[in-house]
Amino acid sequence: MGLFGSNIKLLRKRRGRTQDDVAVALEMKRSTLSGYENEVAQPGLEALVAFSRYFNVSIDTLVKTDLSTLAESQLSQLERGYDVFLTGSKLRVLATTVDRENEENIELVSEKAKAGYRAGFADPEFIKVLPTFQMPFLSKQKKYRSFQVSGDSMLPIPDGAWVTCEFVQNWQLIRNRHAYVVHTLDDGVVFKVVENLIRKEGKLRLHSLNPAYEPYDVHVNDVREVWKFVNYISNEMPDPDLPHQELARQVNRLRDDVEALKKGEGR
Repeated sequence: MGLFGSNIKLLRKRRGRTQDDVAVALEMKRSTLSGYENEVAQPGLEALVAFSRYFNVSIDTLVKTDLSTLAESQLSQLERGYDVFLTGSKLRVLATTVDRENEENIELVSEKAKAGYRAGFADPEFIKVLPTFQMPFLSKQKKYRSFQVSGDSMLPIPDGAWVTCEFVQNWQLIRNRHAYVVHTLDDGVVFKVVENLIRKEGKLRLHSLNPAYEPYDVHVNDVREVWKFVNYISNEMPDPDLPHQELARQVNRLRDDVEALKKGEGR
């Protein structure tokens, strides 16, 4: 198992995590992790499973493949979940469902289903139990999925709304200041306005429409899927922009007052 230590060290450093970070996440002593990385200790089956889940890389890959010999593009695909030992192919095929006419469904990922989606997004058995529907006006050549929004970070799109999105295969094509559902390793499914910093910094900057929320960065190694926003469905009417309207009224009153003063001075 000589490759295991160097592989987990490589994956950890590429993700920008310290030994302490990984040890805490896996609930083990830092000295234990150090022993694995320096190949002075051999992990048991439970530890192998834990590392496989943490890095989203199969045990076979961790113990049999020298990751240091892979090209950058291969490593990036591996870190994004495209593992040949997990999927049986060089690129992960998006798990999807079709209707009786063999046309792809739009699966619904409710707020309750998000926890399961976090782990089962690539599992056809999980995806096929999700509710589905069709939108006839959307392209049949593209893959869509609907996610339920939670919270107020993307107001005026309200809590509980359903956002339908198009699957993005090539992340280099993510457009700045457009809305996307981003499936992340740490935060699960989030709906944000995205700033694409992949070429310069290897990350995405996620912004909320609600200015009360600060933007934050996600490294591409921690991103599982990206879905581009297409439309949303809600049974709530958006709230009127009352503060803006009140400000406009105050400006109009002030303008009227200034006009009245000018007329008074001209007398």
